[in-house]
Amino acid sequence: MWGLLLLGALALGLSPAGGICTPGVYKETPEDRNAGGAKPFPAAEATVQPLPFPRSFPGRPCPNNSDTLLLPNSSQALLLGWVSTRLVPTLYTLALALGLPANGLALWVLATSVPRLPSTLLLMNLAAADLLLGLALPLRIAYHLRGQRWPFGEAACRLATVTLYGHMYCSLLLLAAIALDRYLAVVHPLRARSLRGRALATGLCAAAWLAAAALALPLALQRQTFWLGGADAGRLLCHDVLPLGAQVSHWRPAFTCLALLGCFVPLLAMALCYGATLRALATSGRRYSHAWRLAALVLVSALAFFAPSNVLLLLHYSDPAPHAWGDLYAAYLPSLALSTLNSCVDPFVYYYVSAEFREKVGRALCRLAPRNAATASKASGDEGGTGTGTRSTSLV
Repeated sequence: MWGLLLLGALALGLSPAGGICTPGVYKETPEDRNAGGAKPFPAAEATVQPLPFPRSFPGRPCPNNSDTLLLPNSSQALLLGWVSTRLVPTLYTLALALGLPANGLALWVLATSVPRLPSTLLLMNLAAADLLLGLALPLRIAYHLRGQRWPFGEAACRLATVTLYGHMYCSLLLLAAIALDRYLAVVHPLRARSLRGRALATGLCAAAWLAAAALALPLALQRQTFWLGGADAGRLLCHDVLPLGAQVSHWRPAFTCLALLGCFVPLLAMALCYGATLRALATSGRRYSHAWRLAALVLVSALAFFAPSNVLLLLHYSDPAPHAWGDLYAAYLPSLALSTLNSCVDPFVYYYVSAEFREKVGRALCRLAPRNAATASKASGDEGGTGTGTRSTSLV
């Protein structure tokens, strides 16, 4: 559903006002598309082999300058359209504005006011991963708002790419670990007494962080900043346009492993664990109906946020036949930004949905309040207690 909505929104931005490229950049025609190739450069550059049908944004190095990449007109229009420069930074800003305070507060309460159970350790690591993901977004927001102009240099571009993908997939791996922990607690309660210890929780957390770091590490091994050629020369791009040769030899295997091992394997594990958990809860009677709905919500939200972007990522690097998928990277960009919103949903699904946790948050906020505010609250009598409950409930 999200993928269809994103593709529909993308279709609205395919015709930006004004021209994007000069004739110096190769321009596709219907005849070229039917032939499965792109129109070559003018006669002065006829020695360069024609570029295959563009899979999203494959850049073609300039003959005399390997630091500058040229794009087809259609890809360049998508790269500089409103989807990349307005919709994507809006989604990132929303993830930052909601996820940063929600996860920061949840991590603080978990670390200071909740008993150190094995499940608490898993939730603390999830809150930390979502919090670090939010901290990785400001550079990407600035880049997109500046019209795809990266001012921070090559090292910062690689770091921003690694942290974005690393923390996002670490969150997904930790979600799978939490699903396994809840499966053991519900489906195998007797066995869980010996299995659900601090050693298992620590091992799952360490495995999630190490696996995410290993999967994201190849993203730091290739250059990712290139100048955009043509009419919009002067834009230094970060990761959005890469040489076609590097896409085939390096980025295709790197992102294929990232999508398969970092997304679809954890999603499959979550589906199996929560499927068994839902079946066990469904046979336990109505008193577990709330837990059943919550488990179903967790599974559906993970699929809705993470599946579309990773499906598009695999299709993008699958080297399809001409006209099979088109400029998929333009749809992948907003779907990637949408997946970061899962970091905003996690706190409310895992922490604030609990009335007991909301009470702990309320008490923690009261401890932070100035002494005179606490005195005024006590003077208000019963209204003070109501105010605390209202503050706690507002976090839901």
